[in-house]
Amino acid sequence: MTIQLRPLAEQTIVITGATSGHGLCTAQMAARAGARVMLAARDEDALKEVARKLQEKGCIVHYTATDVSVESEVEHLAKETIRRFGGFDTWINNAGSGVYAELLELDIADHRQVFETNYWGTVYGSLAAMRHLKDRPGGGALINVGSINGDMGTPILGAYNASKHAVKGFTDSLRIEAIKNGQPVSITLIKPGPIGTPFPRHGRNKTGYRAQLPPPLYAPEVTARAILHAAQHRRRSVTVGGGGKLQVLGATILPNLFDRIASRMAPTLIDYDTPIGDKEGNLHAPQGNDGEAEGRQHGRHFSTFTSAGRHPLAALGLGAALAGGAAALLVRAARGRA
Repeated sequence: MTIQLRPLAEQTIVITGATSGHGLCTAQMAARAGARVMLAARDEDALKEVARKLQEKGCIVHYTATDVSVESEVEHLAKETIRRFGGFDTWINNAGSGVYAELLELDIADHRQVFETNYWGTVYGSLAAMRHLKDRPGGGALINVGSINGDMGTPILGAYNASKHAVKGFTDSLRIEAIKNGQPVSITLIKPGPIGTPFPRHGRNKTGYRAQLPPPLYAPEVTARAILHAAQHRRRSVTVGGGGKLQVLGATILPNLFDRIASRMAPTLIDYDTPIGDKEGNLHAPQGNDGEAEGRQHGRHFSTFTSAGRHPLAALGLGAALAGGAAALLVRAARGRA
């Protein structure tokens, strides 16, 4: 069976985590492009508000309150989308959560909840999407939002990193099985670098200090454009942001050196000048602070690397340049800290 991905204006799209960050930005961009969008998140009040604003602009959207860590709720989301729209063409697993804490100080309940949302939420959504798309004429797209943290490690965000490694392994294996079985589904892993979303504010924080995002930052719309491009064109994986790609290349080419440099990254993730105490965040339940795409920190609105990735020949040349740059930067950083 042949995969035939349609233009956005001809698609019905399901997106989880649709009330915040690049999930919200993706939903807004898709709806404004003419797609019919099913919004999903835990916070029903935020969902209503996001839907209302888009409907006022003439967009066709609906919402279903969904906790992606509960399999039955994800199955209900799929059934409700099929009931309301007759089916869907693209399913985007975007919901995510995190904890700022060193692993020895992290409660197992918090560690487990990160996996319930990030990994199991992706699994439940992927399986629900595949059951529908594999038999749909022309198939469709399954897009899982991972992270560059699925290709490398950092301090402070160990549980998040581990969950994104798991998402990558699951997504890659599911793609291989889809090819093996001739299922017409384009399966893409989106790997954002640091994106200026409310993630630090929403995350559980046990460090006692305000969480922050490391530079270089990109705006949520950079990730949203990558996601929506994958909804219309077959892509295996997309790294969002050249800065993040440099880090991943460094971790791949010179792993021991990268580990030593990454061990000093904590000040880029935690603002030690701003004490806040222990913070629950949105890990276990919504706190009524959704509804914003951008967070306190703002990023650049364009990535040359991510844009070039849509053109294979340009991507090859830029990738080679980045590999050399990553090695040079790591060596220079190591010498500076010796």
